[in-house]
Amino acid sequence: MIRALVTRLTAALLACWIVLTAVFFLLRLLPGEPGAVFEDPRVPQEHRARLRAVYGLDRTLPEQYLRWIGGVARGEWGYSLSQHRPVGQILRESAPKTLLLSSAALVLELGLGLALGVAAASRAGTFADRAMRVLSITLWSLPTFWFGLMLLAAFAVAWPLFPPGAMRSVDADGFGLGRRAVDLLWHLALPAAAIGLPAAAATARFVRSTVLERLAEPFVQSARARGLSPHRVLWSHALRAGLSPLAQLAGLSLAALLSGTIAVEVVFAWPGIGRTTFDALVARDYPLLLAGTALSAAFVLAGSFLAEALQAWLDPRLRDA
Repeated sequence: MIRALVTRLTAALLACWIVLTAVFFLLRLLPGEPGAVFEDPRVPQEHRARLRAVYGLDRTLPEQYLRWIGGVARGEWGYSLSQHRPVGQILRESAPKTLLLSSAALVLELGLGLALGVAAASRAGTFADRAMRVLSITLWSLPTFWFGLMLLAAFAVAWPLFPPGAMRSVDADGFGLGRRAVDLLWHLALPAAAIGLPAAAATARFVRSTVLERLAEPFVQSARARGLSPHRVLWSHALRAGLSPLAQLAGLSLAALLSGTIAVEVVFAWPGIGRTTFDALVARDYPLLLAGTALSAAFVLAGSFLAEALQAWLDPRLRDA
C-alpha cells in the first residue's frame, strides 16, 4: 500500500511539473510584455528596467525558469505583477472560496443526479424515463457560461430573487452570524446551480445506466426470486453493487468542478481561483497565472487520486490488485 501511494505521489508530482513547465514556456511565447505597467507609455523607461530587474525578467529564459522552479520547490511563488503582493497570500484567500462553490455544486450534482438516475432506472421504458433522458441530455449539452448567464438573466434580472454576483452583500459585515450564513447561501445559489445542474444531468444518465446493468445481473435476479420487495432490490442490491463506479465518478467530478469553475466565477464575480486566474491572464500576471494553474492541476490530480482510493475501498478486488 505504501509503495503504491509513493508511486502515485511521484507520478502526480511529475505531472504537475510537466504542466507548469509547459505553461511557463507557452506564456513566454505570447507577444508583448508581462504586466500592464511594462507596456504603459506613461511609465519611464528607467522605471521599467528597474521593475524587470526586480522581477527577474531581465535574465535569460532558462535562467528565469530555473530561478522560478527553484522557488516553487521551496514554496515561494513570487509576487503578483498586478496586485503587488505575494502570490501565496492571494491564493490562500481565493482557494477556500472556490472549494466552497465546488463543494456546493458537488452536493447538488450527486444528490440530484443520484435521485433522478435511480428514479429513471426504476421506471425504465416509461414516459417519465424518456422525458428524464431528453431533459438530462439537453441540460448536459448547454455551455456552462451560457447557462450561468441565463440563470443570471432570469433569476437576478427578470425575477430578482437572487443577487447578480459577488459572494456577500455590501453591508454583510454588520450582520449576525446566522444572517451572514443565509446571505452567503443566497449568493451561492445561482453559481452552484450553474455548475451543479448540468453535472447532475450527466450523473443521472450514468446512474441510470449503472443501475440497469446491475438489475440484470444474476444475484439481483436471485434476490427477486427470494421474494424481496422491488424497493429493497433496487436500493440494497443493485445500487449498492454500483457504488464503486459511482465513487469514482464522484472523485472525478470533484476534480472537474474544482478546475472548471473559471467561467462561472467570472460570470458571477465570485472571488475564487477561477476569477483570480482569469484576471491574471488578462493582466498578463505571470507569477499569479502560473500559481493558479499549479493549484488547478493539483486539484485535478487530488480528485483523480480520491476517485481511485474510493473505488479501491469499495471494491476488494481492486485492493488486492
